[in-house]
Amino acid sequence: MGFSFSTALSALSADSTAIDVVGNNLANLNTLGFKRSAVSFHDLVTQSMGAGLASTQVGFGVGTPTTQKEFSQGAIQTTGGELDAAIQGDGFFVVQGSNGSTQYTRAGNFQVDQNGDLTTATGEQVQGWTQVVNGQLDTNTPIGNITIPTGTLQPPVATQNISFDLNLNAAAVSGTANDTFATSVTVYDSLGVSHVVTATFTKDPTTPNQWNYSVSVPDSDIQSPPFTPLTGSLLFTSSGTLDPSTATPAPLAITGLADNAADMSINWSLYNGTTPRISQYAQTSATSAVAQDGSPAAELAQVAVGDGGQVLAQFSNGQQTVVGQIALATVRNTNSLITVGDNNYESGADSAIPAVGLPGTGGRGTIQGGAIEASTVDIATEFTNLIVYQRAYEANSKMVTSIDELTQDTIDLIK
Repeated sequence: MGFSFSTALSALSADSTAIDVVGNNLANLNTLGFKRSAVSFHDLVTQSMGAGLASTQVGFGVGTPTTQKEFSQGAIQTTGGELDAAIQGDGFFVVQGSNGSTQYTRAGNFQVDQNGDLTTATGEQVQGWTQVVNGQLDTNTPIGNITIPTGTLQPPVATQNISFDLNLNAAAVSGTANDTFATSVTVYDSLGVSHVVTATFTKDPTTPNQWNYSVSVPDSDIQSPPFTPLTGSLLFTSSGTLDPSTATPAPLAITGLADNAADMSINWSLYNGTTPRISQYAQTSATSAVAQDGSPAAELAQVAVGDGGQVLAQFSNGQQTVVGQIALATVRNTNSLITVGDNNYESGADSAIPAVGLPGTGGRGTIQGGAIEASTVDIATEFTNLIVYQRAYEANSKMVTSIDELTQDTIDLIK
């Protein structure tokens, strides 16, 4: 009975710790990326009583319980937030703390700070790649801060190629209203100024299955009008397809622009690969598509994290470019990570060296943009554990009371 009191006290202390862990789990029920902790109990060394080896063993109670983070997958919740990101599978976002230390987190509710850096909600800087080499992100370099190009102005791109997908009416009669068809496409010069290129097709009055074309821009667009149009003819086969003998149109030359932009030389493509873009069937002349490869100057409209962890910049002209890539890290023994608050972890003394790389490679999970990972705390499980630990605490409290009564009875015997 001499050790019963300390045994019961060890149980009270252990159960109290377990209740604290449950309380912390419940407190973080809605914390993004939070991983619940589980309590692990272990007994203390026992004493052997009696003549035989281990014939009677009495324990000294329960030791201080250990806690273990359960890095299971949390539910992925779609938020639509432009900078939100969730990890599906193993891995952690790599962030840099205010003291320069490398930390890891599963919380992907990111934001942009006053310096344009991508950060966590608590201010740690998200790590990844932003260096561009030959138009592509270089992910072979060391990771660093991801800086969002706020206020970026994208320069214009002068048009170099155009195309028209259309049908010319084979039933058109020369000299009537339907023997002419016109379509247009907007192109851009080196200053980003737009110009309307108009292509006019007229059925040849003498040569069957032949249409003559004239491609031009308004006279007001050049310094010395009139503009000299690009002319030529298109010949079609008896089945309505473009005749292979049709010559490729010469480049459309636009020189002496009124806005003093660089002279333009625009190629007109008649084929999509090997498929002709223009046909001649007995249907009303109509355009199905036009295309060109230029663009005006554009301002940055928004930045978002896409699937795979790419940081995408969308400009006012509708173009979208990759300006960054978020890195992920994996740790073999995740239970060795140390919780440092703010949803972050640091490597412990027993932690394996984290392996940093692209999402979806090397056993790392994938990143889903516009989503967050919820806490892994299950309220039903925690309340069940709370009841169990509460009952254990009450039982050991009763043990202390009983020992006290027995001690008093023993003292009374002496008297």
